[in-house]
Amino acid sequence: EANERESRKLTRFVREAGFPDRANLEDIEYRPERGLEKQRIASLANCEWVSKQLNVIILGSTGVGKTWLACAFGTQACRLGITVAFFRASDLYEQISTAILDGSLAKLRQNLHKPSLLIIDDFGLGQLTLQTAQVLLDVVDHRARKGSLLITSQFPTTQWHDLLPDKTLADAILDRIVH
Repeated sequence: EANERESRKLTRFVREAGFPDRANLEDIEYRPERGLEKQRIASLANCEWVSKQLNVIILGSTGVGKTWLACAFGTQACRLGITVAFFRASDLYEQISTAILDGSLAKLRQNLHKPSLLIIDDFGLGQLTLQTAQVLLDVVDHRARKGSLLITSQFPTTQWHDLLPDKTLADAILDRIVH
């Protein structure tokens, strides 16, 4: 019965996280061209970085498996009883814009603050307005104190500043993410 309960809990955590891919760290292919370090993946697999409220950034070009790897880390976190939410950056920005217009921003913020790990996939893609960036700052600020982020991007962190609509907001957001 205890095993069944644990299995249902894991299934619920994974379903609620909203991963687009079914991925497990055990299935990683460590081909040389992928540039993945087995030791680094193994050190991140225990998800201590989440309990320490640290962030992980996965960078790489299109098609190298950033999203899949983010899903694998998210699934691993779920296995360890850590709550996770997965968002593609463009979908997140759209949800924030819609929530601003329809008055449901407080509820969306709560949903973004709630999980211990928030995964934002393809940071830098999608339209980020000034209002959306202000909400993103609030979310990132909250996560800096109460949770962790896992962000994937095609852009190196040195270019992230230019992806945000306001330089002051960019400084604040990036300080909390990259710090």
